[in-house]
Amino acid sequence: MFRPLAATVHRVEMMPTHSSSTITIDGRTIGPDHPPYIIAELSANHGGDLERAKRIIRLAAESGAHAIKFQAYTADSMTLDCDMPGFVIESDTLWKGQKLYDLYAKAATPYDWFPELFALARQLGITPFASPFDDEAVEMLEALQAPAHKIASFETIDLALIERCAGTGKPLIISTGLCTREEIDEAVAAFRSAGGRELALLKCNSAYPADPKEANLSLIPDMAHRYGVPIGYSDHTLGTVAAVTACSMGACIVEKHVIDAREPATADSEFSALPDDLKALVEHCRTAFESRGRTVYGPTERERQSLPFRRSLHVVKDVAQGEAFTSENVRALRPGHGMKPKHLREILGKTASRAISVGEPLTPDLVSES
Repeated sequence: MFRPLAATVHRVEMMPTHSSSTITIDGRTIGPDHPPYIIAELSANHGGDLERAKRIIRLAAESGAHAIKFQAYTADSMTLDCDMPGFVIESDTLWKGQKLYDLYAKAATPYDWFPELFALARQLGITPFASPFDDEAVEMLEALQAPAHKIASFETIDLALIERCAGTGKPLIISTGLCTREEIDEAVAAFRSAGGRELALLKCNSAYPADPKEANLSLIPDMAHRYGVPIGYSDHTLGTVAAVTACSMGACIVEKHVIDAREPATADSEFSALPDDLKALVEHCRTAFESRGRTVYGPTERERQSLPFRRSLHVVKDVAQGEAFTSENVRALRPGHGMKPKHLREILGKTASRAISVGEPLTPDLVSES
């Protein structure tokens, strides 16, 4: 019986480019092999209204976000009530012309709200935690049994704060907007030297809103390789494209500011996601994760259904036993039940081992060696 030349099988399992560990927040595992963890950032979007804060928590839970994150600071813990140069925002941002103290006073989430906000989030099945900005905030969040802590990009150079959070034993997420590689190295080293065990880093661009052209999402796999921890993306761009792209590049976490409506406006409302945007982000980020798949060549299970629509060798004229195969009686056409077209040159001139009717797929047992 004719045996076609063996085809070289190329099945390549690429070695991972990094060995990222996982972290666990409130029972949910976060890492490269798990669907992206979506954090809805409340920030200043409560606008000083407790009921609005609760409404945003409900909308975040309904949209499928896994966590709702707050910011824990007071105006006095952030800056001085001062109008000297540097204490008034002069850069061309959303907050140009405002005193730092006044901005933080309006944006801060009152500490006496936190117990109620945490309780509501837990009731709704969405995990509450926060970014503390000083030791007092860490203590307050620890009293509420926050399951994790987050370091905001602007605080990543505050190594003492990172060490304080590491000392709680809770997972820590550090955002890296504005940071040089050296500053990230120092933050990671501070966390580890203080005994921290579960760490994730977020790629971030700390402009508000951020320009997608400056997202530099290529850093996500590089950071994963360099630091060996889950890498996520804190997204300040408008829309969902950057976040979804980040997930396609390996982001394990996506953080997005959310709001219930553009009006009344808040300090962060202009670049925050509306409920429908957040719901789309959750769905699309999961699809991006699923689309990454595995590094395996060859058809998937569903693709196998399409294999018959390939070409294969068929007899196109009746062939008698012992008759030679020629380009006149054998052609490559659909369906794909016969030998692959690449074997045509090998069988031309060989003879049929039995009579073959027109339309039959040509298989190795029909080709005589003589």
